Amino acid sequence: MRFSPLFRRAAASSLTVVLALAASGVLAADLKQIRIAVPDISAGKTPSGAGVVDVLRDRQDLEKEFAADGIEVQWTFFKGAGPAVNEALANGQVDFAYLGDLPAIVGKANGLDTRLLSATARDVKQYLGVLPGSGITSLETLKGKRVAIFRGTATQLSFDAALASKGLTERDFKVINLDYNAANAALAAKQIDATWTGPGVFALKDRGLADVAISTADLNGAGSLQAVLVGTGAFVDAHPDIVKRLLKAQQPAVTWLRNEDHKQAYVDLVARLSTYPASILNADAGSQSFVKIFNPQLDQEFLGNLQNGINVALKQKLIRKGFEVKDWAQPAFLDAALQGADASAAQASR
Repeated sequence: MRFSPLFRRAAASSLTVVLALAASGVLAADLKQIRIAVPDISAGKTPSGAGVVDVLRDRQDLEKEFAADGIEVQWTFFKGAGPAVNEALANGQVDFAYLGDLPAIVGKANGLDTRLLSATARDVKQYLGVLPGSGITSLETLKGKRVAIFRGTATQLSFDAALASKGLTERDFKVINLDYNAANAALAAKQIDATWTGPGVFALKDRGLADVAISTADLNGAGSLQAVLVGTGAFVDAHPDIVKRLLKAQQPAVTWLRNEDHKQAYVDLVARLSTYPASILNADAGSQSFVKIFNPQLDQEFLGNLQNGINVALKQKLIRKGFEVKDWAQPAFLDAALQGADASAAQASR
């Protein structure tokens, strides 16, 4: 049998692609492990990523989804937060990452081939913790003071966005780069005047070592955090079905988390893993809507907030080159997963 030159060229091209994929070990049949990176927010020895990460790990949803395929889910927590996660992504050590907006933006802006797959948190509050009796009651009265932030993390972008809402920049302050635990220790020791941080500052407040001057809620949301799930381009292109299954398997944990009746159970879970007292997390979570915060969809509001974050990061020179978030987002995977999850729920209810 004789084949046309066009057929032979097409067959050769297809064979080349298959051989290349096989050589690089990315064929679905060869997949043995899904590697996930998370910034570690824990103050103790047990890792915690809070949000959907802690719920997923507690419920073992991803592990159950891929167990029959012989695929192991490997979670790696990084004390170095977002910058360390980006390094792991750049070195090909992980396939997915749950992380805050700034490190995800910095990675993409610096050339990391990542795909934005899901929102994991939105409008998360940040706080300005200050020395008691300091007279600091606003960002304006903080001007010229020593303030600690964790550079390279979503907290830095939060701080810069909050400052921008008041016409200020980091140059108006004496900014010191400290991780969250070190910043709290420095504030308690009166080595700094303030820290821009998460709910951990309430531990100092309860001990009379800090006041909480303002939160992003007092700034009409300016500086609130967003968090995302990204996947490497190599993995997403090689395993689109696995990506869809992962997002579908994530959804029951998201649904559980968004149930307001589960708020205390969630607080207790994160408190156990992170070793933060539950009272601190309750102070942060009490008035917030988990239905809103943990909405996974890449909707226009969420993408718009991310684009604003990119623009602020570029203006404040946290990145050298901006980009369009619409070119980064791949909502089709989540849309397909959510449709599948809805269909499964409907079937189960019959």
